[in-house]
Amino acid sequence: MSIEKSYDTTIEKETAILIGAITQKQPEAAVKDYLDELEFLAQTANAVVLKRFTQKMDRPNSKTFVGEGKLQEIADYVEYNQIDCVIFDDELSPAQIRNLQNKFNPDEFAEHQIKVMDRSNLILDIFAARAQTAHARVQVELAQLQYLLPRLTRLWTHLSKQKGGIGMKGPGETEIETDRRIIRDKIHRLKKDLEKVDIQKATQRGNRGQLIRVALVGYTNVGKSTLMNSIAKSKVFAENKLFATLDTTVRKVVFGNLPFLMSDTVGFIRKLPHQLVESFKSTLVETTEADLLIHVIDVSHKNFEDHYKTVNETLSEIHGSHKPIIVVANKIDAVDWLETDGDVKSSDLKQNLIETLKKSWVSNLAEEEVIFISALNKLNLEELKEKLYETVKKLHQERYPYNNFYY
Repeated sequence: MSIEKSYDTTIEKETAILIGAITQKQPEAAVKDYLDELEFLAQTANAVVLKRFTQKMDRPNSKTFVGEGKLQEIADYVEYNQIDCVIFDDELSPAQIRNLQNKFNPDEFAEHQIKVMDRSNLILDIFAARAQTAHARVQVELAQLQYLLPRLTRLWTHLSKQKGGIGMKGPGETEIETDRRIIRDKIHRLKKDLEKVDIQKATQRGNRGQLIRVALVGYTNVGKSTLMNSIAKSKVFAENKLFATLDTTVRKVVFGNLPFLMSDTVGFIRKLPHQLVESFKSTLVETTEADLLIHVIDVSHKNFEDHYKTVNETLSEIHGSHKPIIVVANKIDAVDWLETDGDVKSSDLKQNLIETLKKSWVSNLAEEEVIFISALNKLNLEELKEKLYETVKKLHQERYPYNNFYY
């Protein structure tokens, strides 16, 4: 799991298959949505998904995740089609990974080795490829090592296959323990490094003066960076891929005479690896310390309600749900579930589209008023700016009642 890996479009894409389990907790419709998202993750990691496999069961098999018959069906498909990656939607235990590795790679010396990954492993790999700053790279490496530590045994399975004899009793375990100690020591050093960076960032936040702080939050790929660019007139990297932004970007914005700080944070996602949440706490602190949150929703996505709930649950976990929130429904010009007459992108129908959305059930999605926009095509941004100005002004008056220079 090297953090040096980069996804270059010139590199030949790997082939992959996806595997999910249909259970009482994860009904078939939900699993389909999860696998849709997993496929988008795989595409972000420069892989081509050729097939999906699902199995109905009470609970995933503790040894191989899926049943013996389904596993053989998958193995036959993988061998016949020379698949590169087998990706499971749920996190695999060390024992499951070891057993699956043995099943898909019976010959450890074969030239073509099949990678066995789970959703957490895939997300970590994407984060590693997209980390730009030294701070983000340290965060990702820490998360990777924490994920790898309990799964280290799979890297040494070839030692267990050696015949017994003099000098063959225990070298595998010795190497594993040595490697574990090295990883634990590195985890300790990385945590110390992050503590120092956290102190530096806390000092930077403290030096930002008496300015209200606004943070953009939302599910990954909802258009936060594009909105940041539109409002702050900045050049934050934006791309139609998951986790295009990992590092928090802070910009000073001025509406009229009223200045405030706006930050673009890492996107949330379902089944986000615990290791990432822990490692990225210093990034998420921009959310917890903000005075106002702008919760951006991709209203064109078929599962935007679930995404909205996921973000709210994550905000509750990091104690950020009690803050004032402006809910923004983005990408309204890409909505295909709304019945409208004509081309919604034409100028004479833009206002009609917004009014139609305001009268729809989406307006009742949140307790707060929902503002409908398209950050990319700059539709209805003025309404958002007016709402943002009035909210920031009110917060500034409450926090700094004796500082009325800006209004």
